[in-house]
Amino acid sequence: MSEIPAKATESEDPSDGARAGATGDAVAEAASGDVPPADAMWQSSPPGSIYDYIKVASFSIGPDGLVDQWSLRAEQLFGISAEHAVGMDPIEAFIDPDLREQGQRKMAEILDGREWTGVVPFRIPDTADGERGRQGLAEVYVMPTRTEDGEKAAVCIVVDVRTLRSIETDLAASQSIFGQSPFGFLLIDTDLRVRRVNQQFANTFGGGPDDHRGRGVHDYLQRPEAERVAATLRRVLETGSSITDMHITGFVPGSEERRHWSVNLYRVHSGSGRPIGVAWLGLDITSRRAAAREAAAARRNLALLNEAGARIGNSLDLETTARELLDVVVPGFCDLATVDLYQGLLAGDETPPGLADGSAELRRVAFASAVSDAPFTGSGKPVAVGAVHHYPFNSPCADALRTARPRYVPAEEGGLVQSTLAVPMVAHDTVVGLAQFSRTKGSEPFGDRDRDLAVELAARAAVCIDNARLYRREHERALILQRSLLPPGDPVASGLDIACRYLPGNSSADRPSEVGGDWFDVIELPGHRTALVVGDVMGRGLRAAVAMGELRSAVRTLALLDLEPAEVLSALDEIARGLGAPGGVQQATRAARRPREADLSEVYLATCVYAVYDSVTRRCTFANAGHLPPVLVEPGETALMLDVPPGMPLGVGGEPFEEVEVELPEGALLALYTDGLVESRDHPLDEGLQAFVGALTDPSRPLEDVCDHVLNTLDTHHGEDDIALLMARVQGLPTDSVGDWTLPREPRSVGRAREYARGQLLSWDLEPLVDTTELLVSELVTNALRYGEGEIRLRLLLDRTLVCEVWDAGLVQPRRRRARDTDEGGRGLQLVGLLSAAWGSRRTPRGKTVWFELPLPDGESGMVDPAEALLSLF
Repeated sequence: MSEIPAKATESEDPSDGARAGATGDAVAEAASGDVPPADAMWQSSPPGSIYDYIKVASFSIGPDGLVDQWSLRAEQLFGISAEHAVGMDPIEAFIDPDLREQGQRKMAEILDGREWTGVVPFRIPDTADGERGRQGLAEVYVMPTRTEDGEKAAVCIVVDVRTLRSIETDLAASQSIFGQSPFGFLLIDTDLRVRRVNQQFANTFGGGPDDHRGRGVHDYLQRPEAERVAATLRRVLETGSSITDMHITGFVPGSEERRHWSVNLYRVHSGSGRPIGVAWLGLDITSRRAAAREAAAARRNLALLNEAGARIGNSLDLETTARELLDVVVPGFCDLATVDLYQGLLAGDETPPGLADGSAELRRVAFASAVSDAPFTGSGKPVAVGAVHHYPFNSPCADALRTARPRYVPAEEGGLVQSTLAVPMVAHDTVVGLAQFSRTKGSEPFGDRDRDLAVELAARAAVCIDNARLYRREHERALILQRSLLPPGDPVASGLDIACRYLPGNSSADRPSEVGGDWFDVIELPGHRTALVVGDVMGRGLRAAVAMGELRSAVRTLALLDLEPAEVLSALDEIARGLGAPGGVQQATRAARRPREADLSEVYLATCVYAVYDSVTRRCTFANAGHLPPVLVEPGETALMLDVPPGMPLGVGGEPFEEVEVELPEGALLALYTDGLVESRDHPLDEGLQAFVGALTDPSRPLEDVCDHVLNTLDTHHGEDDIALLMARVQGLPTDSVGDWTLPREPRSVGRAREYARGQLLSWDLEPLVDTTELLVSELVTNALRYGEGEIRLRLLLDRTLVCEVWDAGLVQPRRRRARDTDEGGRGLQLVGLLSAAWGSRRTPRGKTVWFELPLPDGESGMVDPAEALLSLF
């Protein structure tokens, strides 16, 4: 063993340590073949060598067994400065008392010239500033030496055992990660050559790990991909920026399947911090990519179905729905597409001839192309949109219609189309048409997944088309029903000039209108009175139109009972509550007789305003069931909405209705209407009402012109709802057309009544009616004297007919009965019914009124002779 001076074992200059670290790196690199061995000792690099990691310290012991040299690393390891360490007995200073005797014997052996290596527990003593010492474990290598005088001494090399154990653990972990990693793990040097691979990588590309050393990326990847990867590796080496999830495509030996890998790259540094290569972690994602493609295709299909659900069926127009289907599939699903629908179904025939075998005529309703100037032939010759045609019996399209299953249509040689699907459009187990989808050359042919998607798209469109067809049929029927229930022509009323309008809701391809429940009516009442009615059943469609018809019939029936407006609405309310329940009109009639709690889920709700106008007094009585207020325009005044309390809608029940009586001046204009005139999606109700009131600026114009002006002015304010507008101008009965007398309750009043009637009719030049009128007046006044109460009032009214009314205070209504041959009386009301055009009785606030009506003579009187009528009763 060569002798080394103790003081030369470790430099006190930190830079010496740096040089030593550089030397360690150089030796390691020379051993690996990176640099020539002759140059290794002259290499230099920043600190960070293996000696820095393991923290090697040294000190020397003199012949006396005391420390005579103490390095800086020793200061760092033991926490004792050289000033305090030199001259200490290391056994006394660092060894526990229980081990000192053994330590002294070992020191004697060392100073006697023996080497020794071992693990020694040591204790760092407490410091002067009170810091407590700590326990440690050191691996010590003692080398005997001699001083310049030839005396025996020793040099001690000390390493912290904890640091060694940590390094061992790190090396084991690194080896485990590299060797046991499920990823392909490579270390690539600065020349882009493989330095090391793990077994996983070798399993993929063949051979053992050592067989891949020295290879480059061009040995694994084809040229374009290899150049891209090499450029990425250089960039990682130069910049130190990591790359994550870089996708690489290539092949593995013995397989023609294209593989895909996800690669992570990061730069690797030596202990001194110098870049020495790139670490490569690769994961085979071929299966994941395939699953991702499947998932992406599924998402595209779902997105297409979602788009189809959102875009197809927004219209109840057949042709528009077909075009919506093509807007969805072209170009997202195919390049060309057509839709053919059975001509018979379009015409309203439920089972057109040839429907079962696919030979029925079809009409092409839609065509779409993503290729400019590309005619679509599909199967056979081109067919223009709107043309009626049929497919040959043996063609794939006819077979698809016949079997309700999709068929592939062979492509024509030399044609633009390479793949065509003929898909029947099936709704509710009924084929309504055929959709054809084609892809041009250069596109991917249709597969099974495409076929299933096409069937689903066609089925959705078919359901919407069938709904549109059913809607069209129902709409036409409901419209016919609704118009049949409205008053024919222009209504005529005594003392009123009437004009009316009914407009179905605006209908368009993208926003069709269903038939609503709006209605109006003009009902002539006894005594030259008129009932004006406007109502609106909530809801739309055929059921609303039927409910409207039932309510209108009920209004007419109740009006002929001559009930007050509030009583009419109360009875209507009960009837409306029974319309939605099983049993229809019968249930409604029972509901009117038996009040019950309203179940809004079983009833139709409706709004209605009912007004009764008396042409003699020019007074009008209103009652309102949740409807919009009537509008009145008096001559020379601005229009105003009448303050008629809006009760609850019909069908709700439980609340009484209020009446409001208004005197209408001569020439006044009264307007009743439904909400379709003044309300729409784009205009609120208040705005529409103000526009309506503002449109009634000149009520003196002809009434038909006023109606047209209102509709034209409010054209932008109404939308898809129906409109009912009823206008009436007041033309009161002139005073000289009314004869009114009060008779005392005495027998002589019968004769006076005949005299009053005769005199009044002669003044009106109605001599042909004198005898009949005298006879009937005598009968009514006699009955009032015999069965009535209080004073008697006789009134004659002349307008389009002659009306006679006899009033008394009795409450008992007259009832016509059949008299026996032997009876001396009981034939008076039979005579009234036989000689008059109409007769009846009604309640009044102070009793009752019995009336009859006679037509005015027109030169060829068809009146019954009184004498003949009397003879017919016996």
